[in-house]
Amino acid sequence: MRCVTALFVTTAMAVAAPAFAAEAPADEAAPAPADASAGAEIVVFGAGQTRQVQEISNADLTLLAAGTSPLKAIEKLPSVNFQSADPFGNYEWSTRITIRGFNQNQLGFTLDGIPLGDMTYGNVNGLHISRAITSENIGVTRVSQGSGSIDTQSTNNLGGTLEFESIDPARVLGVDGNVTYGSSNTVRVFGRVGLGTADGLRAFASVQYQNLDKWKGDGQQRTLMANAKVVAPLGDATVDAYLSYSDRAEQDYQDLSLGMIKRLGYDWDNFGPSQYALAVQVADIGANRGDSGTTPLNPTAGTVYPAPIQTLDDAYYDASGLRRDWLGAVGLTAPAGDKVTFKFKTYYHHNSGQGTWGTPYVNSPTGVPMAVRTTEYTIDRAGMFGSVNLDLGANQVAIGAWYENNNFEQARRFYAYESRTNPGRNHLDFMRNPFFTQWDIKYNTATVQYYVEDQITLGDAHINLGWKGFQVNNNANPLVLGDRTIGRLSARDWFQPHVGVNYKFGRGLEAFAGFTSVTRAFVSSATTGPFSSTQAGFDAIKGKLKPEQSDTYEGGLRYNTGVVNAVLAGYYVDFRNRLLTIPTSVGIVGAANALQNVGSVRAVGIEAALDVKLPMGFGAFASYSYNDTTYRDDITDAKGNFYATKGKTVVDAPKHLLRGEISYDSDGFFGRLSANYMSKRYFTYLNDQQVPGRTLIDASLGYRFNVGWRKPVELQVNATNLFDKRYVATIGSNGFGFSGDNQTLLAGAPRQVFVTLKTAF
Repeated sequence: MRCVTALFVTTAMAVAAPAFAAEAPADEAAPAPADASAGAEIVVFGAGQTRQVQEISNADLTLLAAGTSPLKAIEKLPSVNFQSADPFGNYEWSTRITIRGFNQNQLGFTLDGIPLGDMTYGNVNGLHISRAITSENIGVTRVSQGSGSIDTQSTNNLGGTLEFESIDPARVLGVDGNVTYGSSNTVRVFGRVGLGTADGLRAFASVQYQNLDKWKGDGQQRTLMANAKVVAPLGDATVDAYLSYSDRAEQDYQDLSLGMIKRLGYDWDNFGPSQYALAVQVADIGANRGDSGTTPLNPTAGTVYPAPIQTLDDAYYDASGLRRDWLGAVGLTAPAGDKVTFKFKTYYHHNSGQGTWGTPYVNSPTGVPMAVRTTEYTIDRAGMFGSVNLDLGANQVAIGAWYENNNFEQARRFYAYESRTNPGRNHLDFMRNPFFTQWDIKYNTATVQYYVEDQITLGDAHINLGWKGFQVNNNANPLVLGDRTIGRLSARDWFQPHVGVNYKFGRGLEAFAGFTSVTRAFVSSATTGPFSSTQAGFDAIKGKLKPEQSDTYEGGLRYNTGVVNAVLAGYYVDFRNRLLTIPTSVGIVGAANALQNVGSVRAVGIEAALDVKLPMGFGAFASYSYNDTTYRDDITDAKGNFYATKGKTVVDAPKHLLRGEISYDSDGFFGRLSANYMSKRYFTYLNDQQVPGRTLIDASLGYRFNVGWRKPVELQVNATNLFDKRYVATIGSNGFGFSGDNQTLLAGAPRQVFVTLKTAF
């Protein structure tokens, strides 16, 4: 691997050196890339927009390792903090994205306008983008660092929106495919068939399969996904349809604490299937010591853990996340004359999921001192959204609405291992035949949202005026109540103003400024939000619980000449009625949470980005963000405990983010070297525990062979974490505490190398 590292560094330095040479005469300029996508604009800085917004094209995704999440692609944009414990950014238990200090549960996500919910691991109201569409089929990823576009189908976008758009079907018959092999026995295959005519029906269908070993420990992570899209003319109108199926099974990495990393190392992990006997032994000892609170089943096991284990929570027997999703949508865009356009789309999403943990805190009735603990999910949600767009010359008026009905069932169940010598269960398979259901709750969430917007053009000035409003009704009804909550809760805010202005000075320079006010609805879930409390706790707070709200003020300058594109922006955010969910046990126990409004947060920051097209096929990109996000109030919890959080930095909100990359692209050779720096992050509200800053280097190299097919054949090599940095990737995997070390960290993947062969004919 050191040879591979040296090869990447040497080659990158070789291609980078001429970047600063004098520009060649026009007749000596390098030819355009043979692949159209290679010459596409990769980052667009939102010219003409009245808010901070950038777009990443599919061309950027193609330079990353095949199958990389679009969330990892946007981590180079200002104020975007992305973390994952795997090299692709797809492992959902570890995937976290924050923008300007807001976590992903406070961001909005859509695919072709279809709401993806808050992309929480617990599958409350949507699904992760990596299960909604395969990365090869994503055309554009649009990031709004503020609260985002007014027409976004979301009731939780306090701190920004991410809008994904699928590619349009090709207008010709064609086949695209790629095969990847690499570190951790990674095997990935993708194929897409397209059919279409310029003026008629166009369609594509694709299949993607990926399987890899965990980079540490024992286990696998695999995905099977199929996507299909159709676009068809219907007179003057256009009909589009999308269908996706995803089957994902991921065995988990062990959550760590700083103390565990120091004592056991970054490579410490859960007990895998080959260590079942050791897992049983540790569970027996935990019971004998009284650590698990279960009835001892083997007193002869003693009370001393085998080295280097010191606690019952150092390692569990296996864990996994299992998800199966169907997502479908049909849309219509229809003009009514020259001035009016109607848009309408309806969608349906079904999900079945289980999160499994081998817990030593419950005995199996078979005499095994462990059991499989699951959190189970079933989603059936359907909705529709649409708009009427009026072209009134200087005024572009849009009126839109969205309705969704989400039936969500969540349960906590326990399943028995077969015997003390044979688990009899595979954590990559859905569990069947539970011996105990702790709780099983059915939730219904009904959402109604509307918006009104007027985009006014006055010479070189562009003004946006509008507002949106919503009402969200949450109902919880028990099948098995257990220690969870039932009842009703609503959030309503019919007027959330959005105001913005853009002024073009000429010569590529423009200024923008905006204000948005947004309210976040409550979520319906037994594991997060108001319904994750006890019934007594819920009854005590439901009358005075307030939904979270944010006011965002932002402004800046953009400069775009086609060769140099840049943005410099500043923002101020007032975040009110912050809801604090306080875990009352270690994650694997899953006790009810405590919840309360705990005051406000202030965020102040600066964002800058620069994209330059250098001579001879070279390019450079850099971004920097400064974010000062602090709590504005001290906290006194329901038990009267006082915590001096005022003035402390928000958890998982690094102050400094610095990214840079240099790239090269010709008709044959292409490559990119990128660096990603993140400053320290706190994982306690009192800021007494932190993980240090880190810098990660990724690289890609490739060559296109022109063999006369529709596109050249490409051979591409990608290296993630090129210099094999050991670091903490995700923080908060099991939530955040007020103080002290906590088992809520995930180690980042070491260097991984992947080779991909791409074809198209």
